Amino acid sequence: MDKIEVMRTVVDDLYATERAIDDAIAQSTDFVATMIQSRRDVNLSAVVGAEAQAKMIEAIAALGEARSAVVAAHADLSKVQRLVGLGHVATGPVDKPEEDVPVHPQRPRGLRVAAS
Repeated sequence: MDKIEVMRTVVDDLYATERAIDDAIAQSTDFVATMIQSRRDVNLSAVVGAEAQAKMIEAIAALGEARSAVVAAHADLSKVQRLVGLGHVATGPVDKPEEDVPVHPQRPRGLRVAAS
């Protein structure tokens, strides 16, 4: 295998990983919406299933963290691509943002004061 074939194998797996995480986030949010609507459809109190809903929301947050890590790995692999002399080779199914777009957007941590 030459460098370009190896790079395409890595890129294919990277994009598959990114897509799988995006799909998991989308499916998980759909599931939370289904849980809420199902509870409403049978006129149950908001406390019914609240623990399960909270756990799903935690899972979605964890998927978001995983997605950020994969995006950061993608950025690191772009550096490797240039290092091995393949920076001129474009691969992948989607348009990419400019290089200066932050990989880890700034997110508030902890509690915040709500506007009054």
